Amino acid sequence: MDWFNYYGLAIVVLILLPNIIYAVRCKDEFVNKYRNKAVEVLEQIGRYLCMVFMVFNVPYTYFGFWFDYALAVYLSVNGVLCVAYLICWIVLWKKRNLTKAITLSVLPSIIFIFSGVMLANIPLVVFAVIFAVNHILLSCKNILVKG
Repeated sequence: MDWFNYYGLAIVVLILLPNIIYAVRCKDEFVNKYRNKAVEVLEQIGRYLCMVFMVFNVPYTYFGFWFDYALAVYLSVNGVLCVAYLICWIVLWKKRNLTKAITLSVLPSIIFIFSGVMLANIPLVVFAVIFAVNHILLSCKNILVKG
């Protein structure tokens, strides 16, 4: 893989699709109850930079696959995780509970972290961890906070 990762682009599109559909169909359904500016900003920084580093490989920060058949493992595991994410979106569409919050925040976090490790992409791993911690926290707090 050179500087552009077509597989990463496909993965990002698959992750974004149900979110875009949900945002269009259920505009008024989500209210952010948990207000912590630092967590919100870190989550957004992590989210967008994960998407950028999934698609663009920056020289000297990206080392590529580091073992034989790594591409097959990368595509297989990410394929299973993306399908699981899409199925969870379908099954949990109308729910608003902790199961949905955890599932739909942990799966993309795993996808980003796994991809970063498989590609030996240092910025992707760093921003995936930042995203994971803050996204899971925000998702869970929004369900647990009353008001």
